[in-house]
Amino acid sequence: MPAKKSASRKSTAKLRAVPGRAASTKPSAKKSGTPIAAKRERVAAVSPIAGAPEPVTVAQLISFAAERFAHAELWFGHGTDNAVDEAAELVFFAAGLRHDDADEVYGQTLKAAQRSKALGLIERRIRERIPAAYLTHRMWFAGHEFYVDDRVLVPRSPIAELIRARFRPWIDPAKVRRIVDIGTGSGCIAIASALAFPKAKVDAADLSPDALAVTRKNIERHSVQERVRAVKSDVFDGLKDERYDVIVSNPPYVGDEELAGLPEEYRREPVMGLHGGPDGLDIVHRIIDQAAAHLQPHGILIVEVGNSEDALAAARPKMPFTWLEFEHGGGGVFLLTRAQLQESR
Repeated sequence: MPAKKSASRKSTAKLRAVPGRAASTKPSAKKSGTPIAAKRERVAAVSPIAGAPEPVTVAQLISFAAERFAHAELWFGHGTDNAVDEAAELVFFAAGLRHDDADEVYGQTLKAAQRSKALGLIERRIRERIPAAYLTHRMWFAGHEFYVDDRVLVPRSPIAELIRARFRPWIDPAKVRRIVDIGTGSGCIAIASALAFPKAKVDAADLSPDALAVTRKNIERHSVQERVRAVKSDVFDGLKDERYDVIVSNPPYVGDEELAGLPEEYRREPVMGLHGGPDGLDIVHRIIDQAAAHLQPHGILIVEVGNSEDALAAARPKMPFTWLEFEHGGGGVFLLTRAQLQESR
């Protein structure tokens, strides 16, 4: 994994769903657009699914939905970053199709029940501004499917790429026996790490009982109960004196100003998982300050701070952050070794 400034995010213009591949992480309020209230008033004037073709093929319904999404000026970033992929996920889910079979099923004519279910999801996506993952209760992360609902953020961190690489070259995978995920949410980072390291034990830590309930559901779903435990913890407070080879976190890092300007789709997510204080860095600073005491001598700390990257660098000018670049886009993720954390105190 190159150690450079964060890469720009990529999008796909193909008529194909790529679940879990979108580079967007937590939201950015920098993009301007039509005010949400005005958009809602416009799309409410006529049914969003009026004029849907019947009969209809998979490809035709994806195109129809994508056009409606574009007209409604929806916001993306919850696992997909464009209208086509978002539409494809809803159509494939409603039709009970696999994304791996996309090329073979695009020309398939949908049954009446499949069409009706897909149109219902498409209409809710437009009218209610609900991210697709909350409508389907699924999202992919690091190649694995996870259950999600509005008690947790939708998984979308570029940290997935690090997990699939088994944190190479930053640590020898053979030395990884203990991992903790701080602010685990759905448990996707913790569980994906456990699946990447079959001999490791992983703590999935979160302060939210609701989030931990979802974590436990996913732990059972992936049959990792013997190696992954859900722990109620405010950062490291509930972990006692545990030491880890890898501490990884996608904590809340959205500041007050950015939070106030979020599009409606992001307001469907739990504020507790997004808001990190006035500048977004309250929890990040706690993690940095306490991590060394919970790392093995060879251990590493990996934290996503997204759009707060510049603010963090300015707040800690002497900290030797390594900012990671990702092949599939995304950024704002830093890495520090235990030695660097100790030297920078």
